[in-house]
Amino acid sequence: MRVAEKIVLNKKERVTLDQWSKGRRVSVRQRERAGMILLAADGMANNEIAGKIGVKAHTVGRWRSRFAELRLAGIEKDLPRGGRPRDQRERLESKIIRKTTQETPEHATHWSTRSLAEELGVSQSMVHRVWKANGLRPHLVKTFKLSRDPHFEDKLIDVVGLYLNPPEKALVISADEKTQIQALDRTQPSLPLVPGRCGTMTHDYKRNGTTTLFAAIDMTQGKVIASCMPRHRHQEWIKFLKQIDAETPKDLDLHLIVDNYATHKHPKVKAWLKRHKRFHVHFIPTSSSWLNVIERFFRDLDQKRVHRGIFRSVPELIDAVMGYVGHHNKDPKPFVWRKTADEIIEKVGRARLALDNAPTG
Repeated sequence: MRVAEKIVLNKKERVTLDQWSKGRRVSVRQRERAGMILLAADGMANNEIAGKIGVKAHTVGRWRSRFAELRLAGIEKDLPRGGRPRDQRERLESKIIRKTTQETPEHATHWSTRSLAEELGVSQSMVHRVWKANGLRPHLVKTFKLSRDPHFEDKLIDVVGLYLNPPEKALVISADEKTQIQALDRTQPSLPLVPGRCGTMTHDYKRNGTTTLFAAIDMTQGKVIASCMPRHRHQEWIKFLKQIDAETPKDLDLHLIVDNYATHKHPKVKAWLKRHKRFHVHFIPTSSSWLNVIERFFRDLDQKRVHRGIFRSVPELIDAVMGYVGHHNKDPKPFVWRKTADEIIEKVGRARLALDNAPTG
């Protein structure tokens, strides 16, 4: 029968172990090990110590033997763990990061954990751990577009100034068209959402026509003026401007924020605006749709009402779109713009610098 080694402590060892077992500046494991040895010195068996501390008996035996051999130094630090040496792991991690960020596989646009593991001769889980620890996701990509408008800063300052400091006795209105909204009907019935299963929708569909939504949002109240029309020429745009004119207080100037679509700059549109002095048009920089707040409303409309909708005709689609607008206007919430022009210019400047310095090929 195997007998546990007897532990006899001198005065210094007992004082040190007692401090470790009660101290808050030592690790939990070190505090636990000190308690094991103190109980062992009091004559307790390994299984009794294990039950009292809440560990396995063989764990107590391992640390008991280690203390008997090395004394205090034997339990002060954790036992060395298995696996690759630390410097080898660090070199391998560095190699995985470099390969992921600076190279691509011969017959693909990006690495997968499986392909990179095979390339480097490591486990797939190793690649996954390194990617996760370093925030690397080669399978994802974000789209972007930096404006090359030569008057970018002037237009930005103008529009953001209207958002942050609207003029007195005036309304700031963000307006645009959402073109080619499709009335799509699915080819087969969808299954409803039930516990344990998401709803379903066929990937193919039947096209039943399109409509164009003209919309403008009042930045003060968040109310939306809207109309659906079959086309989006300058004639429809003028018709929508007349609607804005009719649905806003006559004693207020209107500062209209729009994009650079040719329809908005048509000679007949300019002539109409010249006759209606309370309209003041402000163009956002090219490739800067994010600066036009109405785009946020369009996104919400698409996600909440259109994208997963089933429409058997254009009138059915128009009813759904205008119903969403009506619901929004029952309790409108103004969109609060927070970013200053200087903050945006600084961020865009960093992006341009990164883009200019990016490797080509």
